[in-house]
Amino acid sequence: MSEEQTTPVTEEVQAAPAPIESVSKPQKFGYWWGTGRRKAAVARVRIRPGSGKIQINKRNVDVYFTELQDQKDVTAPLEATKTDEKIDVFVNVKGGGITGQAGAIKMGLARALKDYDSALEPVLREYNFLSRDSRKVERKKYGQPGARKRFQFSKR
Repeated sequence: MSEEQTTPVTEEVQAAPAPIESVSKPQKFGYWWGTGRRKAAVARVRIRPGSGKIQINKRNVDVYFTELQDQKDVTAPLEATKTDEKIDVFVNVKGGGITGQAGAIKMGLARALKDYDSALEPVLREYNFLSRDSRKVERKKYGQPGARKRFQFSKR
């Protein structure tokens, strides 16, 4: 029978690679930026690590948006990604109405979060925060009182 040959096994101890940081470097001046649009509103959103304050046009979110629905729209991406008390949000928004501005901020915040940490993108996509809602108000046509309504027809 053959003799079993044993070869000495040398185990190389390697240090475990450091976990890959998914948080990227800030784009400008220590902030991550995102732009959101909804109807006629445009929001420029800046985020940075912090205590969780949200300022819209240099006012608190609960002062700027009085309706609870709009406040929840603004904070929805932060709550979905569980970063609501880790990130400060600063927003400049103009144009459109209240609901359009809240939707624009939601999209801009989601885009800024995606740039901040690429691991958050699947969660943001799952809740459709990165999808643009392209619906706009239909224009009024001549010969009608509105976009679709017609003046009353009278046969006699």
